[in-house]
Amino acid sequence: MKLYCLSGHPTLPCNVLKFKSTTIMLDCGLDTTSVLNFLPLPLVHSPRLSKLPGWVSKDGSLNLEKELKECAGRVFVDSQPEFCLPERELLDLSTIDVILISNYHCMMALPYITEHTGFTGTVYATEPTLQIGRLLMEELVNFMERVPKAQSATCWKNKEIQRMLPGPLKDAVDVWTWKRCYSMQEVNSALSKVQLVGYSQKVELFGAVQVSPLSSGYSLGSSNWVIQSHHEKVSYVSGSSLLTTHPQPMDQSSLKNSDVLILTGLTQMPTANPDGMLGEFCSNLAMTIRAGGNVLVPCYSSGVIYDLLECLYQFIESANLGTTPFYFISPVANSSLEFSQIFAEWLCHNKQTKVYLPEPPFPHAELIQTNKLKHYPSIHGDFSSEFRQPCVVFTGHPSLRFGDVVHFMELWGKSSLNTVIFTEPDFSYLDALAPYQPLAMKCVYCPIDTRLNFHQVSKLLKEVQPLHVVCPEQYTQPPLTQSHRSDLMLELQPPPMPYRRCSVLNLPFRRRYERVYILPELANSLVPSEVKPGVSVATVSAVLQSKDNKHTLQSVPKAPPVAPSKKRKRVMEEPPVTMAPKPLLSGAVPLEAFLATLQKHGITEVKVEETADGHILHLQAEDTLIQLEEDGTHIVCDNNEPLRATLRDLVLRFLQKL
Repeated sequence: MKLYCLSGHPTLPCNVLKFKSTTIMLDCGLDTTSVLNFLPLPLVHSPRLSKLPGWVSKDGSLNLEKELKECAGRVFVDSQPEFCLPERELLDLSTIDVILISNYHCMMALPYITEHTGFTGTVYATEPTLQIGRLLMEELVNFMERVPKAQSATCWKNKEIQRMLPGPLKDAVDVWTWKRCYSMQEVNSALSKVQLVGYSQKVELFGAVQVSPLSSGYSLGSSNWVIQSHHEKVSYVSGSSLLTTHPQPMDQSSLKNSDVLILTGLTQMPTANPDGMLGEFCSNLAMTIRAGGNVLVPCYSSGVIYDLLECLYQFIESANLGTTPFYFISPVANSSLEFSQIFAEWLCHNKQTKVYLPEPPFPHAELIQTNKLKHYPSIHGDFSSEFRQPCVVFTGHPSLRFGDVVHFMELWGKSSLNTVIFTEPDFSYLDALAPYQPLAMKCVYCPIDTRLNFHQVSKLLKEVQPLHVVCPEQYTQPPLTQSHRSDLMLELQPPPMPYRRCSVLNLPFRRRYERVYILPELANSLVPSEVKPGVSVATVSAVLQSKDNKHTLQSVPKAPPVAPSKKRKRVMEEPPVTMAPKPLLSGAVPLEAFLATLQKHGITEVKVEETADGHILHLQAEDTLIQLEEDGTHIVCDNNEPLRATLRDLVLRFLQKL
């Protein structure tokens, strides 16, 4: 059993498991942190960005003014942003049979895999994962296509040139593999390969293994996966949460008795408590509004935003923010808010019960009805005529490199009354803000990451007790910035097996058993013999048929009768003679009793030698050796067939025949 690791990002995984003749891809996350190296794409022409100076090396030997621009001491690529894809050279991706998706953030690279590698398999995901994943892909494509860039920067990717660039461009990994965003046509083609599954539904793959999604408690429809055969079990735990938020709670019990547990997608903010961050978010928001400023929240169009809106719903009245407008701007804002209300069966019990009252499970429905929350597809059109300040704007993209958020950063960045509050943990907020410096607006970092932290994982692993744990190498050592914090890493016995991008692991357990079925008529013909009380054994002669990874013992077919032929044949063709099987022997030859039997038969001069496996008996007068071992007996004598046969019969007296 092998695990191929195609992504170096622990929360955006992409692994391939080879298990019992099937090749299974576990997630295909897209590493979007690469976009931080690019200049933002403004929706409206930005004089500031267009006037940025080009970059020239200090000695003047390297001039990339057209491709690289300098801003506040950092260098950015002036081109359409590109993404770091999962590794595609480690194995032939056309051999992948199925792709299992754990949540909508971990499927963003799907079109690159399904459309450009010769993939012909099936993708399995839950319905909310598919529908919200579609929205996020649609939004990404929309952000890119709204602001097309004429030029494409490639010179800076040359290895010799990249070495001479300032950091972090100098340290960027595999820049030649970075790709521009896919098209909507590729998205639709990729998602047409998705087959929907429900929690605990068992899906059989080629008769070899069964896969089943379990609720992971992180987001709508998010799943952990159990992959099992009759005798082995692998659990894949990715992006899970034990906190009480809007999704169904995590199913832990089904992860028990795993031979291998692949663990990924832990919290990116192990020291930040989500509840504390929510409180800080609300108080900073209220402070800014009271001072007459605007609040910008760069966020994804699904996920944490539902919890933020719910928290604000309870907070608005107590903080006297009833008249402050809240705007949610995204090409898919309307669909996202509606989807969250219709996926009732994927929500926690508390929200499910509201549906039967009937009430909307999320309070943002009421915020929309009372006009406190308004949603728009973009800043153009209705929004520009209805926009009033001070206000709170939720919009994407959290990287601040594309989407409507770029316009608001340019619009509000010059005033210290305004605040930008970062709630998504995927991007370093200092790197996100770099191309907007110098910046007057206040910045607040309240990362809300509800995924498992190290304490919760240790507790979970003690309960489910897998034999082996496999995880990204980042989890086996403390963070670089807090090297003294040994509590911010996984400490297990035996130690977890770490992986990194492009590593291939041989998973540490061997398949020992296979299930074989026996046909009723063959079972009926067996004659069991009792070898010891309660244990019976029967010999069987059969033909083993293997089809669709299922193995069946069938009766040996009888030779067909030969029809009498009028023509004379020169050679008579006889059917092959099937020999009766030799009896099987079981038991052990007791040394003292055997020596006594030999004496009775006139063999008295016997020298006994003890060996590691048993005894050697040297019959000196007869010049013969008898080796008595646990799993066999050997009689060695030269040119004395009557003696060999006699000794054989004496040995057989002590053994049982089947």
